[in-house]
Amino acid sequence: MPPSHTVAVLILFFTAGSGTTVYDSYSEHTAEDHTPHLDYKDPHWCHSPRLTNGEVTCRSPRGGAYRSTLGTRCDMSCDRGYRLVGKSSIQCLANRRWSGTSYCRMMRCHVLPLIPHGRYTCTRGFMVDSRCEFTCDAGYRIEGEHSRLCQHGASWSGAQPFCSDTDPPKIKCPPSRLKVAEPGKLTATVTWDRPTATDTADKSLEVILVGQEPGTDFKEGANVIRYKVYDQARNRAACKFIVRVEVRRCPELPSPLHGYLTCSSDGNNYGATCEYHCDGGYERRGVQSRVCQFDRNWDGKAAECVPMEIKSDVKTTSALLDQFYEKRRLLIMSAPNISDPDYQLQNVMIQKSECGLDLRQVTLIELLGSPPRETGRIKESLLSSEVIEGLRQVFRISRSYFSMVLLDKLGLDRERFITPMASDELFSYIDSFLLDEEERERLELHRDYCD
Repeated sequence: MPPSHTVAVLILFFTAGSGTTVYDSYSEHTAEDHTPHLDYKDPHWCHSPRLTNGEVTCRSPRGGAYRSTLGTRCDMSCDRGYRLVGKSSIQCLANRRWSGTSYCRMMRCHVLPLIPHGRYTCTRGFMVDSRCEFTCDAGYRIEGEHSRLCQHGASWSGAQPFCSDTDPPKIKCPPSRLKVAEPGKLTATVTWDRPTATDTADKSLEVILVGQEPGTDFKEGANVIRYKVYDQARNRAACKFIVRVEVRRCPELPSPLHGYLTCSSDGNNYGATCEYHCDGGYERRGVQSRVCQFDRNWDGKAAECVPMEIKSDVKTTSALLDQFYEKRRLLIMSAPNISDPDYQLQNVMIQKSECGLDLRQVTLIELLGSPPRETGRIKESLLSSEVIEGLRQVFRISRSYFSMVLLDKLGLDRERFITPMASDELFSYIDSFLLDEEERERLELHRDYCD
């Protein structure tokens, strides 16, 4: 008996669209050198070819109705989404076998990576024609393709999108506030709690202050305080509030006539103190100082400056002059008699300019006539003959002609006039050469008083 062996043939087929693999097998027991009798008419010379998830197209010598006769050639093709593994064309051979085997393998795209702060959902997983839609977490926006398609070549369409942070941080400032300046100050110390910021993406945020720090002194008026914050994506948020400092003020105190005020702080703000001072030759009557109260009123009543009491009944010239030292200027007018025409003219001008002389702190002393009927006076107060003689000797004042001597506050002879002087000329000289800067400023404030 000739040797024989058993041949096991395994043919792998796929059923289109099933997604399952079906194995079909058969065994042949043939003599080793036995060649089957060729029969081209046998319609089932080879098993009928099948291809799961694919299509078999055969051409038979016997016609299209025969799919497995000897010599039949079949073309193998796979459905969309599957790739052919094995022969693309097989032939039914004389040994009753097909010249090769094939099967359809499902094609898959690679697994898409997760995107930070987002997710995706797919219609068919990672199979061909599966579409994956991308979405982002709250506060983020998709950048790029919103979806990707698994294409026939097992590759994804487009590029991988990403989620960008578009939601700005959130920050809330404290409410605006009003603070009254402290007594005697033009500022107020204001504090508040530093605001905190939140963000959907970032846990820790740096809050930036634009303006003064809390706990510092704020000036009068509206002070704008701003805070701003950026997240890692440079999204910006900001807020602001106003720190308003009110300086409560009293009406400005007028300077007293023949005097002036010195005030602390800003002069009329809450807590400011104003002191009264009088010009030389005047003395204060009333309170020394007044304080601006919280209710915007000054305490007490206004003081005034009244002419100082001049003692004309002194016995010596020095006793008289000492009363004016560093307080008043002196204008000594001398004439041979009361009928002197120069004196008459000057006296008229002096009477009209008396207020102006007083504003310039000038006291007039008149020396008229000759002994024994000589007269000396300050307004209505008469001077003793000893004082009159002393004045003439100290300042070398003649009795024989009209003259005027102008003395400064130190009793120094500053100017002499031998003819009558118009008020404007006299005042111009005093203003230019005898008044200091502070006196000029006070004179300017009260210049309209005499009008």
